[in-house]
Order: sequence, then C-alpha cells, then structure tokens
Amino acid sequence: MPILLHQLLAESADHARHCPAIIHKKNTWTYGELTEHVQQQTQALLGIHLKPQQRAAVYLPKQLETVTSLLAISQAGGVFVPVNPVLKAPQVTYILNDCNVQILITSKSRLQSLASALENCPDLHTIIMVDDGPSQCQPIAQTVLGWQEFLALAHPHTLMPTAIDTDMAAILYTSGSTGKPKGVVLSHRNLVAGAQSVSEYLAITTTDRLLAVLPFSFDYGLNQLTASLLQGACCVLLDYLLPRDVIKVLENQHITGLAAVPPLWAQLATLEWPASINGHLRYMTNSGGKMPKSILTAIRQKVPDSQFFLMYGLTEAFRSTYLPPDQIDARPDSIGKAIPNADILVVREDGSLCAPHEPGELVHRGSLVAMGYWNDPEKTAERFKPAPNQLAALPLTEIAVWSGDTVTRDEEGYLYFVGRKDDMIKTSGYRVSPTEIEEVVYASGLVKEAAAIGIEHDSLGQSVLVVVSPEDSANFQEHALLAICKAQLPNFMVPAKIEALPILPKNPNGKIDRKALAQQFADIFKKNHD
Repeated sequence: MPILLHQLLAESADHARHCPAIIHKKNTWTYGELTEHVQQQTQALLGIHLKPQQRAAVYLPKQLETVTSLLAISQAGGVFVPVNPVLKAPQVTYILNDCNVQILITSKSRLQSLASALENCPDLHTIIMVDDGPSQCQPIAQTVLGWQEFLALAHPHTLMPTAIDTDMAAILYTSGSTGKPKGVVLSHRNLVAGAQSVSEYLAITTTDRLLAVLPFSFDYGLNQLTASLLQGACCVLLDYLLPRDVIKVLENQHITGLAAVPPLWAQLATLEWPASINGHLRYMTNSGGKMPKSILTAIRQKVPDSQFFLMYGLTEAFRSTYLPPDQIDARPDSIGKAIPNADILVVREDGSLCAPHEPGELVHRGSLVAMGYWNDPEKTAERFKPAPNQLAALPLTEIAVWSGDTVTRDEEGYLYFVGRKDDMIKTSGYRVSPTEIEEVVYASGLVKEAAAIGIEHDSLGQSVLVVVSPEDSANFQEHALLAICKAQLPNFMVPAKIEALPILPKNPNGKIDRKALAQQFADIFKKNHD
C-alpha cells in the first residue's frame, strides 16, 4: 500500500499503465503517460534546487500541469500549496508570504495579474509559467521560466530525496474565525489515509470515472484526485462556466462519481438531466454545508438509481462523518457516523462525553488529524488539543481536532449538526472569515463601523451581509463600497447586500453584537421572502 502521496500514482501505474488517468477537455493521459510527465517535472524541480520540505505554490485552474505539479512537488520532497484560482492578488500574495513559498507555478495571464504585488514576496525566487514565450508583465525581481525552459533543467540521474509518511506534504489555506486564512499543514499520512477512507465507503474501483469540479485547494476537491489515483480510476477535470457544462460532461464522459457543494447542487437541481446519466452515475456526495431537503429530493429524482452520500468534514481533519444512502429517508437531518479509521466524539466543555441528545462539541481523533496551522502555535493550540478520555498511563498525549461545531448524537450513534461556536460564515462551500471582509470595508474609508455576518440562504448555506455605520450617512452610497469589495475580494466573499445603520449594536463588552445583527436582519430577510 502507498504511504506517500506520489506513491498513489506509482502503485496504480504498475497495474493500470494503459488505463486513462486524467481527462481534460478533449485530451486523455494514461497512467503511464502521467507518470512520465511527473517524473520529468520532478527532475526539473530538483534541477532548480527545490529543497526537502520547501513550499512550492500552484496557482492554476484544473489542467494537466496542475496535477503533475502537485505530484512532482511531492516526489521531489517539497510541500505543495494549491492556491484557489478564484483568489485575487491580495489573497494570493498573502498565502505566498505566510508560508514562505519559494517557487510558484502559474500561467502568463495569472502572473500578469500578480506582478505588481510580487515585489512584496521576498522569499519567492522562481516563477514557472506553464505557457512558453515571454511574459507580458512588468519586470519583476524573481527568475521567470517558461515551461519548456523549465523542463530542460531536468537532471535524469538526480537522486530522489527520502521521505516518511509523517512528513509535510501540503498546506491548504482555510479561513479562520478572525483575521487572515490559516494554512492547515497536512502530512502524507493525512492525504493517503483520506483517500483510503473515502474510497472504502464509496467503493471506488478502477472502473470509476470521477468528475473533479471543485478546486484542488479545497480538501474535498483534492480528494477527487487522490481517491482516483489510489484506485487507478479516471479523474475528469472541469472548471465549469455554467452548471449546464457539468451536466454535459456527466453525460459525455460517462461519469460514475460526482462530488459537489450545496450551491452547485441547487443550480443542477433546476436543469434537465438526460436519462442516460442514470445508467452510469453510481454515486453523488455533498459536503461543505447542509444540503437543503428540497434540493436533495430534486437531485435524487433526476438519477433515482444513483446513491447519495451526505457528509461532514473540516480541513483540519479532512472528513469526519458520512450518512449511508439507505439512511437518508429515515434521518435526512443527520450528518451520519464516523468515516472508516476515524473516531468522532461529542464532548462537554470539560472534555467528558455527552449523553444522547445532549449538545456538545464534535471532536475528531485519528490518522486524519492535521499537523496544525503553519507558523501559528497560538491558533493551533485553540483547535488541536489533547483527545478526551486518554489513559493516564500513556506518557505521550494524543492530539485531536476540536471542531468548534456543536452537534448531538442519538441512541443509535447518528450525529446531528446544531451550530458553530464562532462567527464563521459558511457560503458556497467556503468558510469565510468576517474579519477578512471587514478589513477591506474599513480600508475604504467610507465607514466608521462594520460587521460581516451570514444570513441563512436556501442554496448558498449562508449569504454574506455587511452592516455598516457610514462616515457620512447623508452621502453614503452602497454601490461604491460594493465596487471596492468586488475589486479586492474573490466572488464568494463579496457581500450580497450592504445595509447601513446609524450605530451598530454592542454587547456588554463593548464589541459589535453580531448575534443581534444576524437575528435582526434574518427576520427582515425572512419577511421579504414570505
């Protein structure tokens, strides 16, 4: 069995060398061809002196070079940092600096959008473009290599570095309840165990064809690739413009497995699905937020022979629970039970186990627990804490992930989501930090106070609402502030609405009372939609 991420490819290539591994648009690469591409890129990375455990970022849409870059960085001993392709320059450069990225793999057009900000990235020394020819961006301090120029630096006889399963393999960035995104550090063991666990309960085999529509910067999206590689299945890459594109690929590529988040499911539920899809789409999965019952019902009616798996997870522990398809009708509100090779506990604040139906915090222990947050011991200590009920005689403390989510467990062991402890906004499958939005709003100079809150939304999970107290109430223009947000924030963070109040409510500690605002505007939004 593979123990390192890149060994997922190596082992499948041994028995599926001529089978399709990756499909992108009209191009197909077999496991043998993918292996050759990864090997050449690995040697080129060693040729530009990628050192063990150094971070190398990949800022690309889903394409062949995205896949080969992740695997080659791993095989060369580095740590890959997949950057969500929808992020804009301020968010990208923050990530590059936060984890001291030294090598960036991107495209000409993306480099052009980043160029002016890269002077603030002192650790970054080399940029590799997957296109050839000169870049059209302004002169920058970093060395810039075209793709063929980069591959020409490969040294075929370079010794591969040694690694073990507890070494770092990747850093995935996820928003925290306060401040900038945090880099969740994942080991090879984390990634391989995740692929093994999910492949087990979804019964993925060599004959499967998985559609990857979610970004690889999202652990749920990355798992479509890793699970495919583990089982020798085929992974079809898609960056869709319209939800109808997803339907077309489902039909044309005879997809057997589809993973999506509630907003995409909501869009797909309104479309016509060709009857032929029901003949080959074996399973569907949801994570990244609660699936509305009406949307779930509509999707299941379109492909009645397909199994639907409802799941719950968090980047710090990848995936925690799943609800078997045969339990959906009996308990549609449940997030299920623990996935294979994970232990899920429901505990009180003192760490003792909750009784059935008693609300408590979900705690995840096992091989999927991440290595903490990159260069942030304080936030790591808040979320990664000793597992409950450890034997006192064990000299070393086992660390678990304390999710911050409140759940209950029934007498049969099924879990039910209640709510979050913090102020995180869960929208479009993303966890969004209110602070990150508020920083842009305050920097506009148009407001005295601001609070970003999440309002329940049928398809998005939550809709982003920003409530402000303007500097100049008489002349405040919502559209001007919204334009600033659109220019500086990725689409999923842009407020759906901006509301102005003379003064924002405060709690006894003098802080803005987000719960009061959420309740006030939830009631208003509900009345407007009744």
